[in-house]
Amino acid sequence: MGLLSQGSPLSWEETQRHAEHVRKHGILQFLHIYRAVAERQKDVLKWGDEVEYMLVAFDHEHKKVRLSLTGEEVLYTLQEKGERVNPNHPTLWRPEYGSYMIEGTPGQPYGGTMSEFNTVQDNMRKRRQEAASVLKEDEALCTVTSFPRLGCPGFTLPECEPTPVEGGASKSLFFPDEAINKHPRFSTLTRNIRHRRGEKVVINVPIFKDKNTPSPLIETFPKDDGEAAKAAKPDHIYMDAMGFGMGNCCLQVTFQACSISEARCLYDQLAPICPIVMALSAAAPFYRGYVSDIDCRWGVISASVDDRTREERGLEPLKNNHYRISKSRYDSIDSYLSECGEKYNDIDLTIDKEIYEHLVKEGIDHLLAQHIAHLFIRDPLTLFEEKIHLDDANESDHFEVQLTDFENSAYVVFVVLLTRVILSYKLDFLIPLSKVDENMKVAQKRDAVRQGMFYFRKDICKGGNAVVDGCGPAQNGKETDAEEYTLMSIDTIINGKDGVFPGLIPILNSYLENMEVDVDTRCTILNYLKLIKKRASGELMTVARWMREFIANHPDYKQDSVITDEMNYSLIRKCNQIAQEKAECPELLGVGFKKIKHSGNKTSSF
Repeated sequence: MGLLSQGSPLSWEETQRHAEHVRKHGILQFLHIYRAVAERQKDVLKWGDEVEYMLVAFDHEHKKVRLSLTGEEVLYTLQEKGERVNPNHPTLWRPEYGSYMIEGTPGQPYGGTMSEFNTVQDNMRKRRQEAASVLKEDEALCTVTSFPRLGCPGFTLPECEPTPVEGGASKSLFFPDEAINKHPRFSTLTRNIRHRRGEKVVINVPIFKDKNTPSPLIETFPKDDGEAAKAAKPDHIYMDAMGFGMGNCCLQVTFQACSISEARCLYDQLAPICPIVMALSAAAPFYRGYVSDIDCRWGVISASVDDRTREERGLEPLKNNHYRISKSRYDSIDSYLSECGEKYNDIDLTIDKEIYEHLVKEGIDHLLAQHIAHLFIRDPLTLFEEKIHLDDANESDHFEVQLTDFENSAYVVFVVLLTRVILSYKLDFLIPLSKVDENMKVAQKRDAVRQGMFYFRKDICKGGNAVVDGCGPAQNGKETDAEEYTLMSIDTIINGKDGVFPGLIPILNSYLENMEVDVDTRCTILNYLKLIKKRASGELMTVARWMREFIANHPDYKQDSVITDEMNYSLIRKCNQIAQEKAECPELLGVGFKKIKHSGNKTSSF
């Protein structure tokens, strides 16, 4: 969740008055930072992961599980026992949006040696054990992307009633303000998004139509002032607060590139990979006590922070706003930043022309200038009174999480390895950004990993540096855009298909064969890649598919798309047992995935 500044948060009206001041000085700060780092080369590769956790409380007598609003106390205890005693403590803990959430990271970033891959799972396990040691009896640390009954009556402990009043932060019918972290940034952001938008956020997720699901499903809301009735769609699960998106959990990986040009290259090359990994890590099929027809939370989190006005969304003529804005501020990227990506920028990019011209005049290249000018079409949402006037020269103020540390480590290692191979083999994944957007929509659908077809580049090895069967420089001259990409399954993209595509895992294996990797590290990596390989082929289930089958087979399930308290309790309890390695789950994890002790000490760089 980034840096949490301290200070006196301003209302939306006060923030709006300072918007132009913030834009002007934000550009000055950007120029200062850019000039300071523009010529830096050969920075050491550093990377790290961030895992978001939910705190849950089990009531075994009544077969209920609720979200425990104790994040602040748990966080304080962990920091007091860890980093405040020892600056080199192996873990760091930070707040998150929900008052039932915390975020854990390694104490120090990982470096550029292969042996670092052996420490990722151990560190994640250490975090889980460390947090569990300060919890009360019957409480647990849970890595579930979306709590199935988030927003249902009594989903928190202590139980809190939502107060849908104008003076509150979210005005939600379902999500109480007490479930929002007490730091003023979070409630201010929630309130200011609503005030800027001019209404509550609107999230509509399609319901999964089971045998006994009402058709059409039309909900009524007793405390509704008319806003929900107007916003809720038939056959959809309606949600009305930032907490339904930011109150979910995810796994994030952060990289430090060796230079700005390398960073821009990776930014571009990873964009087409995002929907592929999203489908592979799908883990969020349930919302507000219902079974949905989607497997990922991306659209939910995007809608939960959509502060665009009706004018900006194109629902009314422009009068009080300057621009039509095509996406929420939390969404897929709108432009590539590297020179080789420029020809694939086929999405209309709304920019602040004055800012663009200023940046170009200051020597910023076209691609970066338009990217920054696009970002700055939006208003700042949270300002602290003490932070309005700053020294511009010296100050400048997400995959789906899996059940187990093994799974989360596998996705982290897969992506980090992929970045090294992209740079070493000069791989090229670029396709038109409009096709990436289409892929993002497909990736969220139910069982996309087995059923979805994704636009992907056919020849990714045009650099000619990769020694992989079926992967090399194009032989027929420059291809046209239409010939550069085609629709592929996740299985083909990840595992390859003769005569069609070499597959990302075979390319990673080729890379590993050319590296000096000790046996222990190689074993670790191969275990992780085996999980990705089998998830892609459908041999192993995604978390979303496993959860769907668990609920479908629960004795209380009435095939009506409803998840009761007892079903939720059974599911979360099982998830917790699997995460703590107290229960086997071969359909999700395969057999023999545990690997704890490491003896290898070679340090080959990659």
